[in-house]
Amino acid sequence: MQIDVFNGDADGICALIQLRLAKPLKSQLVTGVKRDIQLLNEVKVQHGDKITVLDISFAKNEASVNHLLEQGAKIFYVDHHQAGEIPEHKNLHTLINTDANTCTSLLINDYLQGKYRGWAVTAAFGDNLFDSAKQVAYPLSLSKNQLQQLKTLGICINYNSYGSSIADLHFAPDLLYHELQPYHSPFDFMTDNSKVYEKLLSGYSDDMAAVKDIKAEYKTDKVAVFILTDEIWAKRVSGVFGNELASNNPDYAHAVVSFNDQNAYQVSVRAPLNNKTGADELCASFPTGGGRMAAAGINHLPFEDLPSFISAFEKKYS
Repeated sequence: MQIDVFNGDADGICALIQLRLAKPLKSQLVTGVKRDIQLLNEVKVQHGDKITVLDISFAKNEASVNHLLEQGAKIFYVDHHQAGEIPEHKNLHTLINTDANTCTSLLINDYLQGKYRGWAVTAAFGDNLFDSAKQVAYPLSLSKNQLQQLKTLGICINYNSYGSSIADLHFAPDLLYHELQPYHSPFDFMTDNSKVYEKLLSGYSDDMAAVKDIKAEYKTDKVAVFILTDEIWAKRVSGVFGNELASNNPDYAHAVVSFNDQNAYQVSVRAPLNNKTGADELCASFPTGGGRMAAAGINHLPFEDLPSFISAFEKKYS
């Protein structure tokens, strides 16, 4: 049996789209909301099963990887988040690069020699890697308008992944993947499946309109912290709002604080675009934190720990 495990954001979905266009297979899908990164805990295998893992931290799943290998599974693991120590095993093949300017879909694009480049560009835009997206898009000779279309699609797919549960999302990630996967080009999807695309676009536009007047709760000449209200739209918009703040203020580090469903905060951190480092280390210093150098998060931050986080955040980027 083939099992495809992937992050429910634009990067995870677009990486799997590329792979399954190149090598069509019936598979069991395992995914979740953006913050659900320990997905391998849910996987049950028999000897000889094949697992593809896309866009979730190896460091956060190491124990599960070892357990699955012991059961005789074969694993292809592609990612750009914190990796930790990667074991050597005949049934484990990894493609991991934690460089701040790459993402899982770009790694898959290289692996497939650019065969479905449009989806890789879409994912890079969704991951706020605008310069990387444009560089990878160069061989496609796209117009400025076409680049903007891929940027908007990537942002909307990424936006759909944020929430405390699947119920918060407009589309469950596995269902959205099924809507996108048949199309060799993201432009074909936007033209032929306009109903789904319009729902993503309208949801994103409505939620972003709700944050346009929000002011920073705490701000210095290096960092800014924004606290959103305890509403579903705020959970959906936390990540893309952080990306927009980073793009508009590339010398600042930003933290967007929202509420989770366990009576605590969750935090999205964006390192300055002009210094894409440290977000992973900062968030990993808290029990439920992790991510990558340029963008990371904390899933569960007790209310009383917010001052400690802000102090660590300011110290990191001062």
